Amino acid sequence: MAPRTVLVEADGGARGNPGPAGYGAVVRDSATGAVLAERSEAIGTATNNVAEYRGLIAGLTAAAELGADEVQVKMDSKLVVEQMSGRWQIKHPGLRPLAAEAARLVGRFTAVRFEWIPRDRNTHADALANAAMDAAAAAGVATADVASPRLVEPPRNLSGPQPAGGGAARVAAHAESPGADLTNAPVSWEPRPSFTATRLILVRHGETEYTEQGRYSGRGDIALSPKGQDQVRATATRVATLAPDAAAVISSPLTRCTATAAAIAGALGDVPVRRDDDLIECDFGAWEGRTFADVREHWAGELDAWLASPRVAPPDGESFAEVATRCARVIERVCTAYPGQTVILVSHVSPIKLMLRDALAATDAFLHRLYLDAAGISVFDRWPDGGLAVRTVNDTAHL
Repeated sequence: MAPRTVLVEADGGARGNPGPAGYGAVVRDSATGAVLAERSEAIGTATNNVAEYRGLIAGLTAAAELGADEVQVKMDSKLVVEQMSGRWQIKHPGLRPLAAEAARLVGRFTAVRFEWIPRDRNTHADALANAAMDAAAAAGVATADVASPRLVEPPRNLSGPQPAGGGAARVAAHAESPGADLTNAPVSWEPRPSFTATRLILVRHGETEYTEQGRYSGRGDIALSPKGQDQVRATATRVATLAPDAAAVISSPLTRCTATAAAIAGALGDVPVRRDDDLIECDFGAWEGRTFADVREHWAGELDAWLASPRVAPPDGESFAEVATRCARVIERVCTAYPGQTVILVSHVSPIKLMLRDALAATDAFLHRLYLDAAGISVFDRWPDGGLAVRTVNDTAHL
């Protein structure tokens, strides 16, 4: 039986900085302290920090292979612990791809906690790293250059809040990201009676000044711009045509959504509007209100790590995995409260992308490849047995 929680001890070093380098990693059962796996390797000529990151990656990889759910990482590298915890920026370009690779591995677990420990409490991993360097030196192969993992640049304007600029786009499988559990949803080619399904019409709010300026717009309560107000009027007319008998309009609590929802409700004949806090945009923390280019310049490593895994949050912010969990709650509540009816959900880029990802049973790559326009409309049906049919994605014919 796979251990639910494991301890990873990792270390790395170089004889010279840079110099002949190696790493060591130990995976232990958290309950008993028993050693479950050891990893060590000489990596050629590298810096201490590169070797330490390689040790972390090796330890996380071994923990994943063992099927662990939760990991506690202990290292005597203050730099790695603080950077992976999101408290320090990753300024050195040589460490950014390694941090992104580590973040991708972090996304495979339910929880990962990082703790700094003194060197004298990390002797097992340290001994493995030194043994790897000794063996390489004896074999005369310690001068090979270390190769950093190659990371793929994501498409522009398609990731998360649709920022401009690149970054690491290692994406994990859908099964690694919490959201609606659709693995057992029934499948069939046979037509289903639409009147038994709950129809969800997802509407992104109209444009704001932040939309036009290319800024991260999360929990900041930014009003619609004049263009956004025009978009909302057109969207309200379109939704009233699509769903004249809609039972309710449910909105994020932020002004740009409540204004959009009010216009839709008015076009439907004053259908009630209800606010749901779980529909709010992702919390972008320290990046809120900053341009995409500014975040790329000042938080390049953190941005790469965030793009690499939906479980990584911006500094002081919220991860997409957390957003997906609350979006799943919204869908369950709506389908329970309005069976066989049509409901309009007015929200933001991140929640709508995540709801569509789960409805399509897509991988996390979907988040980087889907573009959602301001005031765009998406539609899917959900039947009482869990069956799903996505009918429309990002309809903008009304704009």
